Amino acid sequence: MYPEIITIGPVTLYSFGAMMGIGFLVATNLTARELKRRGMNPDIASNLLLATALGGIGGSRVWAIFNEWDAFVTAPLTTIFAGAGFVWYGGLVGGALAASFVFWRHGIPWLRGADCVAPGLLLGQAIGRIGCHLAGDGDWGAVTTVAWGVAYTEAITGWPHGPGIVVHPTPLYEAAAYGLAFAFMWTVRRRLPEDGSLFALYLVTGPAARFAIEFYRINPVVVFGLTQAQVFSALLVFVGAGLLLAARYRLPASAQSPAASAGTL
Repeated sequence: MYPEIITIGPVTLYSFGAMMGIGFLVATNLTARELKRRGMNPDIASNLLLATALGGIGGSRVWAIFNEWDAFVTAPLTTIFAGAGFVWYGGLVGGALAASFVFWRHGIPWLRGADCVAPGLLLGQAIGRIGCHLAGDGDWGAVTTVAWGVAYTEAITGWPHGPGIVVHPTPLYEAAAYGLAFAFMWTVRRRLPEDGSLFALYLVTGPAARFAIEFYRINPVVVFGLTQAQVFSALLVFVGAGLLLAARYRLPASAQSPAASAGTL
């Protein structure tokens, strides 16, 4: 693992921060392209993604604090400024709230704006997970014997296993899954109506990938044999599926199928 890329004097470039920065730049570029394609001002992309990033980091940290309340009470500053412990669904909630403010300020309908953000957000998550892998922030999976198992011996959170023990590199699993989901979304984005369908697809694909990968991680079960992340992922998938269904029924019959638009003789 490579938590630190390079140190020059008192300045250290950390791999997690570097990948977060790259993910932000990529997501901003893709969002600007989508805003422009849909006839909106692409210049707001940087403000939108900055607000989303700050809201996401804040929401993620707040959720992590509630999950680790005893540690927070014992050492609040250490918990708040820890280099690990970010909760992705807390980040999703915080980011959505921050993005909502930017949409409102610029008069952008929420679902249209969310459609523009969704592809870049998913690819940004994929890049961010590579940062998790490089830094070893504790998001790895269970002990395994697979040939591609990894020992995070230089992890920023500390490595709890002895010599010769490897685990599932679940951050890389997520990065690959999100990357594939992004490729699919980017391919079909022009074929979908501008009514939240692309954002709904994000809610289905991203959380579905997390739900599946969670079986290889080491998070505690909370209900029905599922972890907290799986419960939240399942809820998001249902919401996304509901939005896709709603979008289908909002379409006029002529737009739903070529046969419908052909008319009758």
